[in-house]
Amino acid sequence: MAQKNDNPADPFKKALAEATKVMAEDPELTVNYTVDPSGMSGDTMRLPQVSRRMSREEVLLARGTADALAMQRKYHDEGIHNRYAPPGDMARDLYEAMETARCEAMGARDMPGTASNIDVKISHEAIRRGYDQCKEASEAPLPVAAGYLIRHLASGRDLPPAAANVMELWRGFIEEQAGGTLDHLQDILSDQAEFARFTRQVITDLGYGDQLGDDPDQFDDDQEDQAEEDAEEQSDPDSTGQDDSEDEQTEADPEQSQEQQTDQAQAQVTMDEMSDDEMGDEMDMPDGEAPLDPPSPPPPSEADPDYRVYLDTHDEEISAEDLAEPAELERLRAYLDQQLEPLKGAVSRLANKLQRRLQAQQNRSWEFDREEGILDAGRLARVVANPTTPLSFKVEKDTEFRDTIVTLLLDNSGSMRGRPISIAAICADVLARTLERCDVKVEILGFTTRAWKGGQAREQWLADGRPQTPGRLNDLRHIIYKGADAPWRRARPNLGLMMKEGLLKENIDGEALEWAHRRMVARREQRKILMVISDGAPVDDSTLSVNPANYLEKHLRDVIAMVEKRKIVELLAIGIGHDVTRYYDRAVTITDVEQLAGAMTEQLAALFDSDPRARARVMGIKRAS
Repeated sequence: MAQKNDNPADPFKKALAEATKVMAEDPELTVNYTVDPSGMSGDTMRLPQVSRRMSREEVLLARGTADALAMQRKYHDEGIHNRYAPPGDMARDLYEAMETARCEAMGARDMPGTASNIDVKISHEAIRRGYDQCKEASEAPLPVAAGYLIRHLASGRDLPPAAANVMELWRGFIEEQAGGTLDHLQDILSDQAEFARFTRQVITDLGYGDQLGDDPDQFDDDQEDQAEEDAEEQSDPDSTGQDDSEDEQTEADPEQSQEQQTDQAQAQVTMDEMSDDEMGDEMDMPDGEAPLDPPSPPPPSEADPDYRVYLDTHDEEISAEDLAEPAELERLRAYLDQQLEPLKGAVSRLANKLQRRLQAQQNRSWEFDREEGILDAGRLARVVANPTTPLSFKVEKDTEFRDTIVTLLLDNSGSMRGRPISIAAICADVLARTLERCDVKVEILGFTTRAWKGGQAREQWLADGRPQTPGRLNDLRHIIYKGADAPWRRARPNLGLMMKEGLLKENIDGEALEWAHRRMVARREQRKILMVISDGAPVDDSTLSVNPANYLEKHLRDVIAMVEKRKIVELLAIGIGHDVTRYYDRAVTITDVEQLAGAMTEQLAALFDSDPRARARVMGIKRAS
C-alpha cells in the first residue's frame, strides 16, 4: 500500500526550491522553509514557512521571497559589495537598500516573471512594518524609501501601494538632493562596481558623505602609481650606469684584493641607505609640490563648523562607576530611594501602565491557529475537551518596537540640584526597567562640566594672553550611567551618583546632544529615540563671558536642526520648570517636577502606540496643561 503524503505542501516546496536554484544559477544552494526571518546564510536560503493549507498568501509570499533572494544570489558579488561598503550606519543602510533594489530590478529586466512575485514580498513587508500608515517622512526610514525609489526608476514598475507611500514621502527630498546623480542610473545598473560608486555619490548628495570612510578607488590608484614608478626605476638605463662602472673598475684592476672590494661594497651600501633616509620624503612627493601637511583635525561640531572649543584635552567621557567607589554608589542609591519613598506608589503605577501598553502590542505580535510553529499552550483545553481537535500553534511576528533603542540624556547641571534631579533619576530608573522587560534597549547618559566657571581650558586661555572669542572655555564631563547593552541590575546603583555632592555643575547642551546623537547613530537598531531632560538653556559662565551672549544657545539650535534634518533619531524633550519648546519641536514643559514621571511615560508610550493618530495627538503637545 502506497504511503500517504504527510504534508500536501511538500511537492510545492520541492518545486519552488528547484526553480530557485535554477534562477540563482547555484545548484549547490540549500533551501529551507522556516518561521525564522527570511534571508541567506552562506549557501543556505531561508524562505517563509508554507503550511498544510497552502493559502494563497503563503504561496505568493514564498515565491516572491524566493525570487528576490535568487536575484540577490545571481547578480550580487559579496567581495565588491564589501569593498565599497561604508562604515557609518545610515550610509551602510542606504548602500545595502539600493544594492538590493538593483538586484531586484535586474531580475525584473532579465526575467520579467519575477517582478510580480517580488511585488508581493515588498507589499507584505511594507504592510507589516506599517508603511501604509505613514503620513510624514519622519515616520518612514530614508534607506527603505531610497531603495524603493531605485527599484521604481530602474525597473519602470509601479510599487505596491504601501511601499509607494513611503517612497513618495521621501521622493521630493531625494530627487532634490541627488537628482543629477540619479539620471545615470540606467547606464550602470548591470555593473555592480559602478553602481557601488553611484550609490556612494547618492549617499554624499543626501548629506551622509561623512559616513563613507576612505575611497577604495583612491587606494587602488595610489598602488598603481607606485607600481608604475617602481617599473620606471627598474627600466631606467641610468640606474645601471654605476654598476657598469664598478664592473669596469674591477676588470681594470684585477690585483685589487677581495677585502678591499668587500669594504667598498659595504661603504656603497651605507651611502645608499643614508641617501634613502635623507631623500625618502622627497621621493614620495609629487614633482614640484611641497611636503604634504598632516590632515587637519575634524571640527568640534558637525552641526556648526564655526563653533570653537579652545581646549578639549581635559574633556572626559566617563562611566559612573569611575566617579565613585562601589560602596559610595550603593550609599547614594539608598539615599535616592529614601528621597523618593513618597512617590513610590505613583511611580509604580506609571511603570505598570507603560508596561501594559507595550505588552499589549507585544501580544498582538503573535499569529495564532497556525499548523506549524510554537505550541499554543492556551488552546490545549480544546484538545483535552475533544481529543480529535488538532494541536494549535502560534508564530511570532516581528514587532517593530523590539528593534528599538531609547536614550535618556539627563541635564546634570547645578540648577537641577534637589528635587528635580531626584525625580529625573527615579524616572530614568523606572523607564529603563520597564523597557528592558519589553526587549527595548535603554541607554542613560548625563552631561555637566568638570569645574565651575571654567576649568583647565580657561586656565590655558589666561596663560595664552586671553585671545578674543576663544569659544567654549570649560572642560566637559559626559557620564555614562547605563550603556545600551548593559543589564539594568548592574547599572542600578549608578543613578545614585546624581546625589553626589559637587557633581552637578554647568551645562553645555549642544555638545552633549551631539555626543548622544553620535552614540545612537553608531547603533544597529532600526528605530532610535532620544529624550532630553533639561531645565532650560545651556549655561557656562566662563564661555559666555568672553563670547557672544547667544554662543551656546545658537550651537544647541544648530545641533537640534542637524538631528531633525538627518531623521535618523527621533528627538523629544521635557523641560523642568522652564520652557524648552523654543528649542525642540516635540517638547513638554513641566511646571511641577512631580509631573515629570507621568510626562515621560506618556511621551514614550505614545511613541510606541500602534495608532498613528493617537501617537500624533500626544507628540503634537507643546506644553502640559
